[in-house]
Amino acid sequence: MAKGDHVVVSNMKLEKLLCMKGGKGEGSYANNSQAQALHARSMLHLLEETLDKVHLNSPEFPFQVADLGCSSGNNTIHIVDVIIKHMTKRYESSGLDSPEFSVFFADLPSNDFNTLFQLLPPLADYGVSMEECLAASGHRNYFAAGVPGSFYRRLFPARSIDVFHSAFSLHWLSQIPESVLDKRSAAYNKGRVFIHGATESTANAYRKQFQTDLAGFLSARSQEMKRGGSMFLVCLGRTSVEPTDQGGAGLLFATHFQDAWDDLVQEGLIASEKRDNFNIPVYAPSLQDFKEVVEANGSFAIDKLEVFKGGSPLVVNHPDNAAEVSRAMANSCRSVAGVLVDAHIGDELSEELFSRVELRAKSHAKELLEKLQFFHIVASLSFA
Repeated sequence: MAKGDHVVVSNMKLEKLLCMKGGKGEGSYANNSQAQALHARSMLHLLEETLDKVHLNSPEFPFQVADLGCSSGNNTIHIVDVIIKHMTKRYESSGLDSPEFSVFFADLPSNDFNTLFQLLPPLADYGVSMEECLAASGHRNYFAAGVPGSFYRRLFPARSIDVFHSAFSLHWLSQIPESVLDKRSAAYNKGRVFIHGATESTANAYRKQFQTDLAGFLSARSQEMKRGGSMFLVCLGRTSVEPTDQGGAGLLFATHFQDAWDDLVQEGLIASEKRDNFNIPVYAPSLQDFKEVVEANGSFAIDKLEVFKGGSPLVVNHPDNAAEVSRAMANSCRSVAGVLVDAHIGDELSEELFSRVELRAKSHAKELLEKLQFFHIVASLSFA
């Protein structure tokens, strides 16, 4: 097969392909999700407020938690530990016996569940007391299972889940809007690989897809969540009212990453049409975008909905070292979009692309650290 002659990833294939970079290598999500960990920790008080609203069911029934879009690193395990320990303390302080806990780690079938399961600590001995379980460092006090499938559809039996958690996932669309890939459409995203700075038609197509997806997500959860349950959701957000301004996501995907694609076109390594047929399936919503869908769904009350400043996705030990910053930029892009790039242009050209991202970012290291900041939509929902 000639260079750049890979097939366009169709929307049907996206669900089977989309995942964070698996394994434990330098460009893997497991080794490039420290920023997500820091951002999640800064929001733990909001998560705990949500957990305080969850109804305590009879201890004879298992308490069931689902992390949707769990990916393959330690972050999901840490968050689940926080949830289980908080709920255990709530049962104890209410004078109730603690139930058994089940946790479902859910993501698309392409997710590296093997790496995730290898990171799971061993199950604590259920013959000992819950206090001993909690004190047993390096052990988990919950049963674990993986659930492959799109969270935009049903994943669980009706009324089976007490707590839904999803962090840094809902901004990933189920598909690229068809009009964005159609040359005859006003929304055709010619010359770009992301919607930041694109036409209003392109951005609106993405906005509509996001809202359709979120509506599907809420519809599925409204059937699966137990009465008295709660949801805690975090996704990339933006402060601008204009969907063409994607904030931090725009700086990540529409500057040096975009320029690297243009380099490949100008050097004749890929055709311009090849670049134009690649689009990052991410949409950072505004509070209004999010709120409209929740209100239209009607099943959930909004207990909290706010924009939260998460900070930079670049975690470096030496901020003055341009080489380290640019490497972090390239790895950050690669950990979340590398699988899609590999499928679109092949491993060899993908290597070329990300080396150019790193090279271009090197001369803008200081600016990247200052300006590349993520904002998140944080939502706490319970039944209306």
